[in-house]
Amino acid sequence: MLFAVISEPLPGRPSEAAPNRQHYWEWLAPLQAAGTVRHIYARTGRGALAVLEVDSHETLHRLLNEWAEIIPARFDVLPLIDPGSARAFLSGGGSR
Repeated sequence: MLFAVISEPLPGRPSEAAPNRQHYWEWLAPLQAAGTVRHIYARTGRGALAVLEVDSHETLHRLLNEWAEIIPARFDVLPLIDPGSARAFLSGGGSR
């Protein structure tokens, strides 16, 4: 299951969050190595956009809670379809 996750950190001074941001990147490293985090981008100003591949909604829920423990944030979560699956659907491989 693919999801785009856009984080918007809760209001506060960026300087107060600096130690947490370092911990955030350390937390991400093994998730990137495992392929759970396919892509991660820091947003201009504050926040991030990540593409996650997870096996269940429960795994997504756990990861978002871990993320929010490090950097409290509001999340927009968008379900995604793999490009190959989307093309197969358009060529008649999926139900309409």
